[in-house]
Amino acid sequence: MKFRKVIVTGGCGFIGSHLVDKLIENSEKVIVIDNLSYSTTRYIEKHVENGVVDFVKADVRNLNLMKKITREVDAVFHMAAQPDVRLSVKFPLKDFSCNTIGTLTMLEACRINDVEKFIFASSGGTIYGLSSKPAGEDHPLDPISIYGASKASCEMYLRAYSYLYGIKAVSLRYGNIYGPRSTRGVIYDFFMKLRSNPKKLTVLGDGMQCKSYLYISDCVEATLLVAKAETGRFDAFNVSSPEVITVREIAKIVIETLGLKDVAIEYTGGKAGWPGDVYMIRVDCSKLFSLGWKIKVPFKKGVEMYIKWLINEYGFPKTK
Repeated sequence: MKFRKVIVTGGCGFIGSHLVDKLIENSEKVIVIDNLSYSTTRYIEKHVENGVVDFVKADVRNLNLMKKITREVDAVFHMAAQPDVRLSVKFPLKDFSCNTIGTLTMLEACRINDVEKFIFASSGGTIYGLSSKPAGEDHPLDPISIYGASKASCEMYLRAYSYLYGIKAVSLRYGNIYGPRSTRGVIYDFFMKLRSNPKKLTVLGDGMQCKSYLYISDCVEATLLVAKAETGRFDAFNVSSPEVITVREIAKIVIETLGLKDVAIEYTGGKAGWPGDVYMIRVDCSKLFSLGWKIKVPFKKGVEMYIKWLINEYGFPKTK
């Protein structure tokens, strides 16, 4: 299956730009919409120059403009969001506006123009809340952060729009996605701290936070697989790894990958690293596996590739 014309909102960001790289192989035309609040056009410029991507600098909350852009579009990949959990706690109304109103506006534009498919970047790490047992897609939504609440509310609108207007809406409940182009998350945080001081690493919380992680290329493959699959009016998929790892283990892997020795690790204490932090979550990915998807990049290998990219981007001091 090849798309004729697709939109990627937030297509200049981390996941969005990687998705665009692959969509140009699977689509006749890709339109990227991004207001550049959290990104630049760096990763899509070559595609724009080659004429395979059209870039529109705009806010997805502009309904009149979104109605014009979504005409004669096969599918919308809605990646645009305010992505920071900690920022959502400080500014809950801004988070609601960017995430919930932004998604609702895109859905309304798609309804008006009879767009067939809407693929939404949700969050498997925040909408379920704390869960020691594997959370499948039928697990109750129990967010403990404003960010998680906004993603959960978006899913409710997806359900309603799919039921009322026939839009095939798919929610991709991403875990902790990492890899090149990412400038947030625990691996990025550890790298930057060790870059500043290779002899000391401060870890938020007690380091026993237990979560799942997925390398960006596996994430994009899953996204495209689900987008092309036959789904119902509304469907949801956990896009992550069923394996979990603690923050302490991640710290050890990052330190070893950087070839550092005698690093003093300090913990700030407490189960959560910050207010709203889901410090324990395990997800069931069997529904995604049933489509034939496989994880190709093991966690340690993914960290090595990501660290290599970070060193190329930011440099790292030589240590004795």
